Amino acid sequence: MKLVKIEILISAGTFPKSPEWGTIRNHLDQSIRSISWPRGSGKFTLYDQRGKKRHEGSGVRLIRDMFCENLKNLGWQLETHVDIGTRVSPGPIDATYLVGQKLFAVEWETGNISSSHRAVNKMALGIISDKLIGGVLILPTRNMYQYLTDRIGNFEELEPYFKFWKALKCDEGLLAIMAVEHDDVSRDVPRIPKGTNGRALQ
Repeated sequence: MKLVKIEILISAGTFPKSPEWGTIRNHLDQSIRSISWPRGSGKFTLYDQRGKKRHEGSGVRLIRDMFCENLKNLGWQLETHVDIGTRVSPGPIDATYLVGQKLFAVEWETGNISSSHRAVNKMALGIISDKLIGGVLILPTRNMYQYLTDRIGNFEELEPYFKFWKALKCDEGLLAIMAVEHDDVSRDVPRIPKGTNGRALQ
């Protein structure tokens, strides 16, 4: 898999220029590039089929799981519950990395565009409330999105709201959106299986 875009929404204080951010960025780059399908093939090839109907296209949760497993091997913690000061405790963050006394959070999108907004807002609030040192949301480009579960959040659909998050003020932290894309499509590879979440196939 390849990283094709990164949009910095918040960059404040010393952290964005620190060795710790350099390490995190390298971990993310490495973990994205290491995702392959079929497994062990050395590249990420999606089954050449649009994902708009049931039993069509590829699922997204297994992709997220492969990415998180790569981070775990680099010393990250998975499924971390973080108190960001909301009245209702949000769900766990996909992966976190300890930086001093704070955590850096990473979410890999497996839901729709509303889920993408919630993920960015959760990390932004964590940074502003001094609970997180930073956060990254990773999601597909629209080019990749067409081969995946219907209505999965994608970079271009989120892009109009970047100005809103860039207007947020804080003393220290970094918030970014990363867009990923497949290396190739083919009818000679299997579809990535879709998991289930309630009644929706993902």
